[in-house]
Formats: sequence, structure tokens, C-alpha cells
Amino acid sequence: MLAWKKVDRGFSLELIQLLPEYVAALYSSRNLPPAVVDSMRGYCVFGSVAQNRSGSTLDYQVADWRAVTPDGTQHRPKTKPEWIAEWKAFGSDFGWSILPAAASFDASDWAQGFTTIQLPPGSHFDLLYSWKHHGKHYRGKMENLVCAPDKPPLAP
Repeated sequence: MLAWKKVDRGFSLELIQLLPEYVAALYSSRNLPPAVVDSMRGYCVFGSVAQNRSGSTLDYQVADWRAVTPDGTQHRPKTKPEWIAEWKAFGSDFGWSILPAAASFDASDWAQGFTTIQLPPGSHFDLLYSWKHHGKHYRGKMENLVCAPDKPPLAP
């Protein structure tokens, strides 16, 4: 598994590549309906930690973030409210697993959960993300992120 971390003007964002098998196993182990487990297929999933290191209030919104693939196409992450609405149709609510769609952090606050982007395994992209601090809008970029492969590599 690969991981990326960036700290910029008080906002810390860490993304940890998750194998599709791991995500499916986690959801299956919670006895969620197969439709919920299947809904995650076709998504690039990262364990994510967002943290305020600024010393004062800071805000972010996942809906403003974009994954940009090498061909220049922008892909919007699927947000927690979107997942919850989809899963409710399957009779389930497992929203706690997804990174909160928006947060207003006090100093040292943090949030964690999955960040999901509809890209196939092995896709490469840059993540453009943003946050607000003291009323000012900031933008950051994490480069050369890679979605986990479909299957884990075989051990030598």
C-alpha cells in the first residue's frame, strides 16, 4: 500500500491506498447487504485523515475536490451524503466509513474515513483539494496518486 501526506498552511491531508479486496472484506464483515459491498466496486478508495494544524478554525468540503487524470479529465469524489442516499435504497446506512463531506475544525480537530473516486484500479491522478482558513480560500495539490491494484501483488 502507498500513502501520501501533505501539510499546507495549517491543513493536513493524508491518503492511504486501500485494496478493493480489503474494502469488500470490511463491508462484508459488517453483514451489509451484497448490494452495498458491490456499490464500492469501480471506485478508487483511500483511507483518509484530514486535520487542522492551523491553531484556529479551518473548513473543507470534499465536493470541491477533484481528481485529475493524466488526460486532463476531472473526477469529483463521491461524498458521504451521496453514499448514504444510495445505501439507504439497499436498506443500509454505513456512512460512518466515509470521510465527512464537510467539516469546520477547531484547532487540532481531525476527521477520518474513506475518500472515494470513480476510477479503475491502478489509475493515476493528481488530487486538487481546497480549504478555508480565516475566510480565505486555499488550494492544494497532491501529485502522482495511484489507485490500488485490483489484486494485491504476489509475494516473491
